[in-house]
Amino acid sequence: MSTAIDVNQNTFKSEVVESDVPVIVDFWAEWCGPCKKLSPILDEVAAELGDQVKVAKVNVDQERTLAAMFQVMSIPNVFIFKGGQKVDEFVGLVPKSEVLSRVQSHL
Repeated sequence: MSTAIDVNQNTFKSEVVESDVPVIVDFWAEWCGPCKKLSPILDEVAAELGDQVKVAKVNVDQERTLAAMFQVMSIPNVFIFKGGQKVDEFVGLVPKSEVLSRVQSHL
């Protein structure tokens, strides 16, 4: 079972950009209600897809530089990276089925 990992400015390149599998990057904050609802959905997607995908979480309050680098204006803001490139993005709370279909199109 795959679980979400916390990434920061120091680990972003190794965990996301250099990953061999697609990475779902969740930009979130502790005070964000929709973020708290999306988190278990992303955990389920990680568990369902196992080693085919990685889920990384970036706390925007702690990682302002990363959030600014990716121009995160609203949260939750979720990016999908493949081969070091951003291939998809969505903002807000979406159903698990949508997260799965977006990720599976990049597997």
